[in-house]
Amino acid sequence: MQKKQDINIVWFRNDLRTRDQNSLHEACQQSEPVLGVYCFDPKHYETTTYGFKKTEKYRAKFLIESVTQLSNKLKELNISLYVKQDEPASIFLKLSEEYNIKNVFYQTEWTDEEKQAEDAVKSVLKDTRFVNHYNQFLFHPDDVPYDDFSQVPEVYTNFRKKCEKQSQVREEIPVPEVLSDENLQNIDTKIPCLTDLGLEEFERDERSAFPFHGGEDEAWKRLQHYFWDTKKLQYYKKTRNGLLGTDYSSKFSPWLANGSISAVSIYHEVKKFEKEIKKNQDTYWLIFELIWRDYFKYISLKHGNKIFQLGGVLNKEYDWGNNDKAFNQWINGNTPESFVNANMIEIRETGFMSNRGRQNVNSYWAKEWKQDWRIGAAYFEAMLVDYDVHSNWGNWMYNSGVGNDPRDRKFNIKSQAERYDTNGKYQRTWLQESLF
Repeated sequence: MQKKQDINIVWFRNDLRTRDQNSLHEACQQSEPVLGVYCFDPKHYETTTYGFKKTEKYRAKFLIESVTQLSNKLKELNISLYVKQDEPASIFLKLSEEYNIKNVFYQTEWTDEEKQAEDAVKSVLKDTRFVNHYNQFLFHPDDVPYDDFSQVPEVYTNFRKKCEKQSQVREEIPVPEVLSDENLQNIDTKIPCLTDLGLEEFERDERSAFPFHGGEDEAWKRLQHYFWDTKKLQYYKKTRNGLLGTDYSSKFSPWLANGSISAVSIYHEVKKFEKEIKKNQDTYWLIFELIWRDYFKYISLKHGNKIFQLGGVLNKEYDWGNNDKAFNQWINGNTPESFVNANMIEIRETGFMSNRGRQNVNSYWAKEWKQDWRIGAAYFEAMLVDYDVHSNWGNWMYNSGVGNDPRDRKFNIKSQAERYDTNGKYQRTWLQESLF
């Protein structure tokens, strides 16, 4: 019987990049050949109890583009990416029949579904060493000023100030050196298309504020445009509450969500911009938002499954509704509030919505209509091209009165519309057809 080839695997999940990629970098330091693996897990494309897919077409397309680009980037390093549409445990079991898998390098995840997938893979690779890295933070968990996650404060400002004072952002991890040609594996791999995932192909809506493609090169192209070509970063805080167009905000969130670019990389580019072009409140504010992103990850680490429960991290009891008619009106933009409607039509047609819009439609659903906030969070999970489990559920708790908002604010939708869409241009853009 032929001896199986020793190999190390980098299991890619929400870390689809080669730059500042700890797992990839460490794998490439070992003596064994390196193989990348990405699994299109059917569980992520199942229909939920609410009648929509867990991952809808917009994020799925962005993900397919990101994985395709990752495959090309790895090929430049003489690393093959093995892509299959199956559960991770089944894919790794099949690989173990062909290879002697010495080590699996991967990014640490801690939410339930991700842990279950990880445990299932470990159960079929009993003799394999698993090496995990926290690789999705701005402030690494080993560097934050808390002995354990239970000490993470319930108010963002306290967290931010302490981290800014006592924590350092680590240096970027460089792209690994190109491996020898012999490292490329002769593998049967297939990146699925939307129809393979049970989704429909679509044309991008010309009104979209996010007309961009997935992938590491695309993320850096966007950063080049926003920082260095247009220098829009110096106006970020002033424009970030915009609603129309591609440049009112950085739009980094979709690439951050699937790890095509890291928060650490963006941080160091901001610092470079501040040194070479301009340093002001606007440039700082992008870092401020990256710390928010970190904060929701730490809240998730602290509270675990509470972020998915009705009472949230506060264990608050409200009389929540669960009305199908209300849900259909909300998602299809048929509420009495035209500002809510415009935003809900935008997400339905493009998979994107501004931060300002998200806060308003969330507040309307949970605090005006008093409907189960988790239904709204699940809909955002399905639709958003930039869905991130921690930010999505953290923000939904925050705006629904069961999370980390010390003031428990409720948005006045009409005054918000008057303030942020003064001339009504945004509402006309998305409601035009229904007005005539």
